[in-house]
Amino acid sequence: MLTIQTFPNNPLEENTYVVSDETGEAVIIDCGAFYRQEKQQISDYIKSHKLHVVRLLQTHAHFDHIFGAQWVSDTYQVFPEVHSADIDLYLKGSDQLKEMYGTHLQFPIPKAGPQFSDNAILTFGNHQFKVLHTPGHTPGGCCFYCETENVIFTGDSLFRGSIGRTDFPGGNTHNLIEALLNKVLTLPEATAIYPGHGPSSSVSYEQNNNPYL
Repeated sequence: MLTIQTFPNNPLEENTYVVSDETGEAVIIDCGAFYRQEKQQISDYIKSHKLHVVRLLQTHAHFDHIFGAQWVSDTYQVFPEVHSADIDLYLKGSDQLKEMYGTHLQFPIPKAGPQFSDNAILTFGNHQFKVLHTPGHTPGGCCFYCETENVIFTGDSLFRGSIGRTDFPGGNTHNLIEALLNKVLTLPEATAIYPGHGPSSSVSYEQNNNPYL
């Protein structure tokens, strides 16, 4: 059984997830922790639950989802795993803020870990995630689907009642909607959706209420 803990982080309230199972192994998804107290909350949770972090997974490589990557790497000796189509975006790191908002903010990022592609299987503990490539918010945007638990982590591809922005460099509205319709909304209706920002949802809710889909 999966245990999912959500940590809203940084000024954009990005959802960082710590996902673990009965083995004590855990993965961190999209660590956007920027402030010291945000990092402390995550580490306190991991320590108090006696978890062993084995992977840092990225649904995509936008700055608000990698603010805490260096801290995770330093603390738990894991490196960000990102879709191969987002590796260039990841390596830009701090430059993204200048390109998107005209703001300059330097922050460190660690070297990238293994890169994955569509339909890759990412394992930890007694569970596995299947990578569903959903480009459009970024070229390498993807979702992590756990079939046995009816759970999917959608990053900024899909939100409750909305979809990710496609006006940033590399964005494509058509590609994003097509991927969501064909890969996410075809999942079992009871599948729980954990997005990169905002509240959780379900496939059934998005099928019936999302105006973009």
